[in-house]
Amino acid sequence: MRKINFWAWFWVILGGLYFFLPLYGTLDFSLREQRGVLSLLAYQNVLNDPRFRDSFTYSALMAVATIVVGMLLIVPTAYWVHLRLPQARPIVEFITLMPFVVPAVVLVFGFIRIYSGPPLALTDTAATANMLLMFGYIVISLPYTYRSVDTGLRAIDVRTLTEAAQSLGAGWFTILFRIIFPNLRVALLSGAFLTFAIVIGEFTLSNLLARPAFGPYMVLLGQDRAYEPAALSIMSFALTWAAIGLIQLLGRGAPEQRQLGGVH
Repeated sequence: MRKINFWAWFWVILGGLYFFLPLYGTLDFSLREQRGVLSLLAYQNVLNDPRFRDSFTYSALMAVATIVVGMLLIVPTAYWVHLRLPQARPIVEFITLMPFVVPAVVLVFGFIRIYSGPPLALTDTAATANMLLMFGYIVISLPYTYRSVDTGLRAIDVRTLTEAAQSLGAGWFTILFRIIFPNLRVALLSGAFLTFAIVIGEFTLSNLLARPAFGPYMVLLGQDRAYEPAALSIMSFALTWAAIGLIQLLGRGAPEQRQLGGVH
């Protein structure tokens, strides 16, 4: 037992060092913009840059739009597959894996080729280009969001909840938005977090569609400066862990209680 415990702690410590040492090196480098002094000057320069605020705000709004529209498309589809079409699950899972097969650069060139001229000229205005970018984000985040929702649906008794709601006179709209969605709270939060992380760091789609997103800003900043990109990396890491903590906080509660609450 002592030997097993030793090797378990050895691999845990080794994995922690592998993870935290590069992070510490990045943090230390980001604090050394002033020679011989540890300072937050790089972080101040990033936060005071209008391009940072504009690009991050744009990507955050695009992430929210992607999450809302994506969930409204994915949850009803996954719910119907679980309830009525279980034989179609392999087909749907194969379709949701296609973004792993088709690179983002191929996807965006297809968008530009098809939607840059009549009858659907979606690249002519900022509003339609934003809409096109949002749907591109939905596509590349599909493997993660669909599996989060699918896992959440597997954890609840979809058929029993649906039959109970129908016996009380609930329609499909009520079943979806007052029973299914509340019972998928943790799954939706996980999918939303993954989608947010993908949208914030995405470069190819936004760059080739010429949108003022956060990904192209980070690349451009890295070409001109040294310390500010390291500061951005630490800020992104902190944002990621804050989102994980929020998921854990909001996801507390017994699944059985959420299911009964959805029925009543």
